[in-house]
Amino acid sequence: MISAGDFRNGVTIEYEGDIYTIIEFQHVKPGKGAAFVRTKIKNIKTGGVVEKTFRPTEKMNKAHIDRKDMQYLYSDGELYHFMDTETFEQIAVNASDVGDALKFVKENEMVKILSHNGEVFGIEPPLFVELEITDTEPGFKGDTATGATKPAVVETGVTVNVPLFVSQGEKIKIDTRTGEYLSRA
Repeated sequence: MISAGDFRNGVTIEYEGDIYTIIEFQHVKPGKGAAFVRTKIKNIKTGGVVEKTFRPTEKMNKAHIDRKDMQYLYSDGELYHFMDTETFEQIAVNASDVGDALKFVKENEMVKILSHNGEVFGIEPPLFVELEITDTEPGFKGDTATGATKPAVVETGVTVNVPLFVSQGEKIKIDTRTGEYLSRA
């Protein structure tokens, strides 16, 4: 159990039958009346963000989220298949639970599977990936405008904006949280 007075960013709680993570919290002590805790909480399963206020003495259950390293094997359209590299146990996850999490992940790469009480609800890709550019327009001599970018398709099929000097066949490093080009690999 955790009381609202002990909230911190990143703490996961069970509230109204769902699991939320605390994005922001603020202890408010108005001049009149009782103190309260104003929070922004994010529903882990749906991704929706809600603002709620709690009394500092309100108690709720702390939710334990399991993060397990697994290898992404393949997708057969509706299901994504993962394998635990220690026990070689395989699991299949619905495409709706995966969402866009694997758009920068190639087969056989490691990801974190997020679950609560044995129910998988999300996937965390690695923070940075190296992918090869499969299609992009060639850069032209003299195209040196500061910060100019062009679209490039990487080997997973996703389009990323890259600087003009990057050409087809090169490997680039991408931040999976933002989808932005970082550097040449």
